[in-house]
Amino acid sequence: QVQLVESGGGLVQAGGSLRLSCAASGRFLSRYAMVWFRQAPGKEHEFVAAHAWNPAYADSVKGRFTISRDYDKNTVYLQMSSLKPEDTAIYYCAARQGSSSPIREDYLYWGQGTQVTVSS
Repeated sequence: QVQLVESGGGLVQAGGSLRLSCAASGRFLSRYAMVWFRQAPGKEHEFVAAHAWNPAYADSVKGRFTISRDYDKNTVYLQMSSLKPEDTAIYYCAARQGSSSPIREDYLYWGQGTQVTVSS
């Protein structure tokens, strides 16, 4: 069983930055891939970023977002820069055993989400 708690969301102007955190608790966390998804109003969940030796990013955030992981703190971060109004969404952290995947249905464990709102 893995518990995930996101934090760091908020309201920011376009061009600004935010850093999201996802704190994980449970056993053998190093065995779990941890990723970020987001869901904009009226839209499906969208894969954002996955932490790995070669991190993966959605094309829409590539070059602006950076995912990182602190294994000692069991925390995954999403540094978001040059934010755009279209980045407005609820951001979710998710985890699964083994390798990461960009497919929502592959993830068993989810956090409650943190709202990011980017004003124009």
